[in-house]
Amino acid sequence: MATKEKNIWVLLIFILSGLVVGGLLGELASRVDWLWWLSYSQSFGLQDPVTLDLSVIQITFALMFKINISSIIGMILAIFIYKKI
Repeated sequence: MATKEKNIWVLLIFILSGLVVGGLLGELASRVDWLWWLSYSQSFGLQDPVTLDLSVIQITFALMFKINISSIIGMILAIFIYKKI
């Protein structure tokens, strides 16, 4: 009997899609009075971009994450679905 191998890339895709869909639902929930708590969020990352000037090329790095309650729920749901398949 063949065993089912689970691929780490599929898990990452599931988690990222759970974060994105959950984030979108959280933004929509902010407009509903009794679902306001789903849109509670925290932002972290580089507030000001970091610039690397090498005289020939200039590279700017910036990264900001904004995670809300519904995106965490979406990520947990994605992991649960991944374990079921």
